[in-house]
Amino acid sequence: MLYTVCETPVFTQKALEIWTNQEKEEFIGWIAGKPYSGEVIPNSGGLRKVRWHASGRGKRGGARVIYYNLLEAGEIVLLMVYTKNKFDDLPKEFYKKLKEAVDA
Repeated sequence: MLYTVCETPVFTQKALEIWTNQEKEEFIGWIAGKPYSGEVIPNSGGLRKVRWHASGRGKRGGARVIYYNLLEAGEIVLLMVYTKNKFDDLPKEFYKKLKEAVDA
């Protein structure tokens, strides 16, 4: 089953800084069919993080995507994308704010 993938404005903006349009569409096509990929972020209310390659960086040095599954509604919400060279990991408070935004 393929789910509808929704992007937050922050995700869209950051994705343009990291990926080509083709790379972004490739990721969206992939995640639409694999909503349980990546790992659940502890104490985040169900947010998930998955690694994905970025231009010239490969998967390990590439992008991290934070997303949330609303599978009962048939949706996956892409919240944030960043590169490892910007952040190794995001602060726990940031995950809390992302989850609050999803719940709003």
